[in-house]
Amino acid sequence: MAVQQTASPPSRLASNKRRRSKGLNFFVYAILSVAFLAVLSLCWFFLTASGSNIRLMMADTLITTQHRDWAKYLIGSTELQKRVEAYWKSFDDMGNEKDKGIVQIPPSPNAQTPVTVKKELVKIEPISGSNFKGQLVTISDPKKLRIAVPEKVGKGEKVSSMVKRTGAILGVNGGGFIDPNWEGNGFQPEGIVMSGGKIFYNDKGMNGTVQVVGIDKEGRMIAGKYKVSELVDMGVQEAVSFSPRFIVNGVGQIKSQADGWGIAPRTSMAQTKDGSILFAIIDGRQKHSIGATLYDVQEIFLAHGAVTAANLDGGASTVLVHNNAIINKPSSEYGERYLPTAWLLYDHPETAPIKNVWEGLDIRKIDPSKW
Repeated sequence: MAVQQTASPPSRLASNKRRRSKGLNFFVYAILSVAFLAVLSLCWFFLTASGSNIRLMMADTLITTQHRDWAKYLIGSTELQKRVEAYWKSFDDMGNEKDKGIVQIPPSPNAQTPVTVKKELVKIEPISGSNFKGQLVTISDPKKLRIAVPEKVGKGEKVSSMVKRTGAILGVNGGGFIDPNWEGNGFQPEGIVMSGGKIFYNDKGMNGTVQVVGIDKEGRMIAGKYKVSELVDMGVQEAVSFSPRFIVNGVGQIKSQADGWGIAPRTSMAQTKDGSILFAIIDGRQKHSIGATLYDVQEIFLAHGAVTAANLDGGASTVLVHNNAIINKPSSEYGERYLPTAWLLYDHPETAPIKNVWEGLDIRKIDPSKW
């Protein structure tokens, strides 16, 4: 017996076609809308002033990382080179102006000088902005600071290790170092290292110039561009090399966020008129804190009365150690980096066991990539 097949009602077929047609139309409209928005976003990103500011900020942020070359996809290879050169020139220029001696270090108390109010040696307070969180350290006596260096030849040392090994109260990462592919062993500094009034490391010669961040025998912060021989004549006791000096004689040198060298973890140092030393330690490249520009740091320092300020090594090197505990959150997934220098605070810095680890070495033969 044959089975009779019945056709779908015309109304059902038409309904199915309409649904398919609506679905297809919605898909096409969605694709076109996304494409249109993408074109608008690209036009805004590359052709408007506000978009270009964000694009340049992103490029500057990449420039300060190990992925510097990626910035060329935002601004092009030629513009990348120009921007890096312009920054280094501006950093160099910031280091030329001479200090006018605004800082007035109070005399050290003696038996004949009664002490009315004793300042606490160290104070740590939180600081924050729209994109960052960090810590501001205030050291009331600049003469209590020393530059510490690694204990063993061939490898840098973590700041927490330096603090524990030498009995320091507090430690902050210091100057720059030769860091091949951002994977260096942290043993070879750049420029100069001075500790306890002695030159520990110098790759410029006595007549060479360096960008320096240091403290002289009177407790005044010395920052900017100097000949090594000048630093000796000035009685500089503690020093590392880094730049830029961005507050000079109480005036901020960075004019806007756009000139702030991107968003990154930061370590910077400043001094107020009464001689107190400030350290800003700002986390970055993490969910809780993206990072800060140098302009952000400058504004914090100025708000706290800084008359001199300079940048120290930042990025994955940024770390603050107090009472043998790491206070901040270093950006590296591996934790603290191995470094050649650190600013350490002591009750009695003259007794700190700090020895020149580079003494007797031919610095031209140091391999900063060999672990």
